[in-house]
Amino acid sequence: MQKTLGFLLVLVLVLYLGACLALFLVQRSLIYFPPAQAAIAAPKVSTLSVPDAMVKVSERPHPGRQALIYLGGNGEDVSMSLPQLDAAFPEHALYLLHYRGYTGSTGKPSEAALVADALSLFDRVAAGHLEIVLVGRSLGTGIALQVASRRPAQKLVLVTPYDSLAALAAGQFPLFPVRWLLRDRYESLRHAPQVKAPTLVIRAQHDEVIPAASTARLLASFADGVAAEVVIAGAGHNTISESPGYLQALAWARQ
Repeated sequence: MQKTLGFLLVLVLVLYLGACLALFLVQRSLIYFPPAQAAIAAPKVSTLSVPDAMVKVSERPHPGRQALIYLGGNGEDVSMSLPQLDAAFPEHALYLLHYRGYTGSTGKPSEAALVADALSLFDRVAAGHLEIVLVGRSLGTGIALQVASRRPAQKLVLVTPYDSLAALAAGQFPLFPVRWLLRDRYESLRHAPQVKAPTLVIRAQHDEVIPAASTARLLASFADGVAAEVVIAGAGHNTISESPGYLQALAWARQ
């Protein structure tokens, strides 16, 4: 009996460690979901040449001081946001980044690579525009925050943001040591205190992906007076952009 119990304990341990290894190996496929193709053709498409990849940028050119950089969600076809951004920001040049491994871009996505690509895009856009608004949605909020903490953005908009991807993953996989296994952590809490740009957090009232407490912790981590929050009534995580209140909230960034 004792020998059988010992064998079972060893078997359970081996299976658990195997599951941890599998989770470690496939973790990025659980974070990044590249769309099959771009649904909307942009007025202009450019390529951002970065180490180990060629990254696609969908653009709506507009001369002048003002520009907007959009960083989308983990499964988002960013071209789908082009009509709304075009309507909300008619006086801004628009730049929508297609992440590595996503439609039209080569390479493999990772936190370090996507942040580096977004910084490169900011620097390129800044060469032609003096005032840059950063808009991040869902996963993209973690990228936009890091860019805003290192570059002089005019304004920052965070749509359905989180405090830490590591914390979210730990909640989804409570039986596993996710905080030790996760390579792409997106610890927005660490970067928010360094953001100086006026920031608007847009939260969905019925967000089924990002808990309200996660967004509240992020909001509280900004320096006093930097960030404010708008809650879109009746909206969910993936439906927030369908609400009329969404465009109204975005309009804050062009004031």
